[in-house]
Amino acid sequence: MTQRAPQVTADRNRAPALVSALLRGVVAAGLGLGALAVLVVVVWISSPYPDSGPDGALRAAAGIWLLAHGAGLVRPDTLSGVPAPVGVVPLLLAVGPLWLTHRAARDAADPEEGGPAPSRAGAFCAVTAGYLLVVAGAAAYARGGALRADPDTLAFPVAVVVAGAAAAGVWTAAGRPLGPLPTWSPLALQEAVARTLFRDRAEAACRSAAVGVAVLLGGGALLVAVALGRNAAVAQDAFLGLAGDWAGRIAVLLLAVALVPNAALWGASYGLGPGFALGAGATATPLGLDGAPAVPRFPLLAAVPGPGPGNWSNWAAAAVPVAAALAVAWFTVRRAAPADVPRAQAWSWRETARVTLLAALGCGLATAVLAAWAGGPLGTGELSAFGPVWWLTGPAAFAWTAVIGVPAALLLRLWRLRTPGWAWRGDVADAQESPAADADAGDGRATYEDEFEGAYEEDAGGVAGRPRRWWAPWRGRGAADGDGGPGGPADPAPAKASAKAPAKASAKAPGAALGAQSGTVAGSDGPGFEPYDFLPTDPWHEKGAREARWASLQRSSGGLMADFPAGPAGPSEPAEPAGPAEPAGTAGPAASGAGRGADGAAAKDAKAVKDTTDAQGADGADGADGDSPAATP
Repeated sequence: MTQRAPQVTADRNRAPALVSALLRGVVAAGLGLGALAVLVVVVWISSPYPDSGPDGALRAAAGIWLLAHGAGLVRPDTLSGVPAPVGVVPLLLAVGPLWLTHRAARDAADPEEGGPAPSRAGAFCAVTAGYLLVVAGAAAYARGGALRADPDTLAFPVAVVVAGAAAAGVWTAAGRPLGPLPTWSPLALQEAVARTLFRDRAEAACRSAAVGVAVLLGGGALLVAVALGRNAAVAQDAFLGLAGDWAGRIAVLLLAVALVPNAALWGASYGLGPGFALGAGATATPLGLDGAPAVPRFPLLAAVPGPGPGNWSNWAAAAVPVAAALAVAWFTVRRAAPADVPRAQAWSWRETARVTLLAALGCGLATAVLAAWAGGPLGTGELSAFGPVWWLTGPAAFAWTAVIGVPAALLLRLWRLRTPGWAWRGDVADAQESPAADADAGDGRATYEDEFEGAYEEDAGGVAGRPRRWWAPWRGRGAADGDGGPGGPADPAPAKASAKAPAKASAKAPGAALGAQSGTVAGSDGPGFEPYDFLPTDPWHEKGAREARWASLQRSSGGLMADFPAGPAGPSEPAEPAGPAEPAGTAGPAASGAGRGADGAAAKDAKAVKDTTDAQGADGADGADGDSPAATP
């Protein structure tokens, strides 16, 4: 009994949580239905010639609410006596119910602090069940109205749409994780989803696909707006002819606003190539209008192109899928080769092409689903097919995005990862300038980072004292090609450049010698400053790194150290004696005191290097001692 007590307590706490989730689904459905019912009743009250009483208005509101979920409606009162189906869903009306379902499931899966929380599966099932209870009641109530719901469409797509919105809400409450997959899924797929690399690539593909769909919708809306502007007179006549009073015109305006997303999808399908159907025997494409369209008199339909073959203005609609493909490529490359990471961490060209192809596939699937939702029948006979054909629009969106997006992504990747000579980012250390350098540029003072970067860039063939910048690509290019940029060929003797850099730095920062007395360097943050954090990590046997380190030690000693000592003579070339050290711009009594009293890390390293060069027989190493006559003027 003692071991079963926690299980019983958990079950008792979970039952109220499930009831609360069920009520959340009922409330979400009731809010959506009530808001639409209020709008319909207001329009009915303002109408001077209502055809039915308030009961008929409420039944029509229930039918329109079901239509917003994708249910097919049937209009029994027709002139021919044959019931006419209504399957075109105003997509703007679907935003409210979907958002309410999503929020109810999210709040049920992640309740407030201190409240009981059901499991994710329990929250999903409870919210979906509560919402579908209201759907069933609304369908039963609308059976006696002017717009009846088709019972076959309540399971699909209404139940599927509600379940998808609830699942998205539970997924959002869980933090939008990409996995783990169910245990019945293939093991190889579970292992792939468990990898972080797979999740990153999948997230990038989903984001790029969403951007592509958004660009398609925006481009389609732009095409519709341009077409309506060209046919403004026809649209105005249709708007004024549908209703003679202001109440009817407001109702027509509200219906047109609700159908704006549908018109954007129709425009996107037109730009993709398949176009849209204007009845059973007419199709509008950029190549022209084929057949005799059966177009109802409605303001938005004034944007339909006229009969006959298309011209250059119709073909210009192809810019919409091109823009969508370029947007997919751009957002994929932003993740494949970001500007704030080194080149070695960028994606390979295979990964970039693969993710772009997945984004194109997602864009095609989303476009096909939206196209199927935006079209449908408006009656029987010629109006049985109205809107874009989803099984043509989806593949067309995938083909455009893949054919243009994949090569564009590869070219953009090459552009962002081009050679450091012409790149604004070949390496993060070369592309970014330290904030301290920008802060000290105004008062003429230089930090240790500026001095060291200038000396190290001189060794690489750049311009002394100035870091590389993206607006002066010839600096890095000169180093790579073997020339010194616009000034001429590169200096073949890097030791001379290393010897000149400390003199310039000393003249630029006269307080460097005084800072050496306290074991710090000008521009440091405090007494614990370690100048060697900025030294290169190259092996010590490389000549350029040794010269750069020797130059840094020379600057740290206040200009008291000699030039870089020559190494021992090899078997093929004799040893060159080291030249005398160049006098520093600030050498004086203060510098002599700094040389005798420096007990920081810079003096210790100078002594270590001196002992090493003495053991190798270098003649110029004696100048490294702070008490040597060569260092004191």
